[in-house]
Amino acid sequence: MRILLINANNSQVVTDKVVAGARGAISPGTELIAVTGTFGPRVIGTRSENAMAAHSTMHLAAKHAPGCDAAVIAVSYDTGLGGAREMLGIPVVGMTEAALLTACMLGGRIGIITFGHRVQPMYRELVESYGLISRVAGWRSIESSAPYQPGAHDELDREIVATALSLIEKDGAETVVLTGAVMASVSSRLQPQVPVPLLDGISAGVRQAELLARARYPKPATGSYAPPGPRELIGADPALVEAFKTPPR
Repeated sequence: MRILLINANNSQVVTDKVVAGARGAISPGTELIAVTGTFGPRVIGTRSENAMAAHSTMHLAAKHAPGCDAAVIAVSYDTGLGGAREMLGIPVVGMTEAALLTACMLGGRIGIITFGHRVQPMYRELVESYGLISRVAGWRSIESSAPYQPGAHDELDREIVATALSLIEKDGAETVVLTGAVMASVSSRLQPQVPVPLLDGISAGVRQAELLARARYPKPATGSYAPPGPRELIGADPALVEAFKTPPR
């Protein structure tokens, strides 16, 4: 099985952390194909950057999905998820969507940790779009750029654990979700210090992708996620032009 990891951030540090986290979660024999954005924001952190990165997601998906069995959007805003899911003939999983749905199956109310107050409204809107806002026990933001730097971050680890414990003790969270692709593998490392399931989107996403690939559900033939059909694109990357010519397989 081959899983495509699509990181529309133009940051190899993010991709490296995603791959490391995904390797700890996949089944033996599963191959990872990780790709990084080539245009747009270095790190997505605003609505305008997220809008630009959606184009990058579509470009990367069209170019690299052939030969893969499933894809994971390795950006925690699930950037471009709807478009990629419509365009491709393989399952496409949003990492935050996967973490939230997995959390729903493991407990009741969900605590969510974001990195930066500014981006929290974007996550709230994302959770609401999935119809899961009523499952959220509470929100916390950590102001730190450390996750986007290579190496260990002991002080940040302690802050994440303290924040998770606050959500559990003060808000009644029964699962905790760490947002951010750079949190891949952090949840498994810190789990022994947190008394409820601690989830990151990459680990949850690749496991959901494997499940859906093995299930071999058909691509919708009708409705809004059916293939877009032959569409004329002007000035687009050749991979996108070809994807809109050829029905998904």
